[in-house]
Amino acid sequence: MSLTVWHTYVRPMDFGFKTLVDEFNDTIGKQEGVFITISSTADAPNLNEKLFAAIEGDPGAPEIPDMAVVYPSIAAALAQKGLAMDFASQFSADEISRYVSDFVQEGTIDGRLYLLPILKSTEVLYLNKTIFDRFAAEVPGISLEQLETFEGIIQAAEKYYQWSEGKTFYFPDLLFNYTMIGMEQMGEHFVQNRKLRLNSTAFQRIWDNYYESTVWGYAAIFNSFGNYLAMTGEVACVTGTSAAAIYYPDSITYKDNTKEGAEFIVLPFPVFKGGEKVAAQRGAGMCVIKSTPAKEYAAGVFLKWFTAPAQNLRLTASTGYMPVTKQAFEDVMENGLQAIENAMVKKAFLTALDMQKEYRFYIPPVFDGFDEMQRGYIEEIQKIAKAAREERIQKGTSSEARNRQDLAALIAAFGD
Repeated sequence: MSLTVWHTYVRPMDFGFKTLVDEFNDTIGKQEGVFITISSTADAPNLNEKLFAAIEGDPGAPEIPDMAVVYPSIAAALAQKGLAMDFASQFSADEISRYVSDFVQEGTIDGRLYLLPILKSTEVLYLNKTIFDRFAAEVPGISLEQLETFEGIIQAAEKYYQWSEGKTFYFPDLLFNYTMIGMEQMGEHFVQNRKLRLNSTAFQRIWDNYYESTVWGYAAIFNSFGNYLAMTGEVACVTGTSAAAIYYPDSITYKDNTKEGAEFIVLPFPVFKGGEKVAAQRGAGMCVIKSTPAKEYAAGVFLKWFTAPAQNLRLTASTGYMPVTKQAFEDVMENGLQAIENAMVKKAFLTALDMQKEYRFYIPPVFDGFDEMQRGYIEEIQKIAKAAREERIQKGTSSEARNRQDLAALIAAFGD
């Protein structure tokens, strides 16, 4: 029996994924009569669009896959349509209990497990220590400890801007999470009753930190992944997913094509001053599309093998992801990280493990329209910040009045 899997992993992650699938097909799959075919899509929005086009039977749409790597909001939408398999039909309670409980919770909707954890990540701070050390050596008061808080990052960024004659220091990748987690750190929910809470003291602190730093050029406004900016030295530090560790290089190429060796380090996710240590729990899971008992059984056979500690650890060893079973975590702690060859992946993994001891990991809410809300917020806040920065460049200054006016515009667009 042949089953198709859609995913969004890119190199080198897709290579590790394919290697494991090939191994399954040649061993357990051959014994059980199960053959897995995988198909990669550029990114999550494209996969989601293709998936729902297939479900709706749109002209030219591909056939519905048997499994797809998706985020909880998509699993919830599929479950609402009666199209997601409840994993309790193929996994015993004992088998489910072997997974890290927080990861299981994220995929549980209305008491049913519709999304099986396969790989998880969190968010960390990537720092070009080569650049930072030069900066700290010449500017009094600059230290790594400053980067433990978002306020400290922006204070350092202002001094960096002056020291470097106008260069940007920081980029908050995953801007929606920067806001959502910041609110959690300060004891408030950013999303409540399916709306964004912008009328709060906590949000205004986050707004001022982001708005002022982008208007003055201390932080970047960018529509893609932060590692691209880090690779060219356009920023010195980035907050982003630990799964991106593999994409941070050991050298950077500046805009004038000069190259420089670079040591990147991975630090815990920053906290707003006085706040709780909170970080995001990230990573898509596997959703099985409801079909025939035979196909659902076959999907269960594959996923039990795929997420078993031996296989799961091999996959996480080549990425910045974390394993998903309790046994795999124990194996990592007991046997060390010898299997991880990439230095940046090892740094991200160790930082994520350290954070697990001290941080609370937040699971975002799941509801229809959550993804659109994220995209809309990012587009709107970046548009406002970009216009304010352009005006500041033209006038040479920025006013408190403009800040409040722009905040009011954002609240009008999304406010509660």
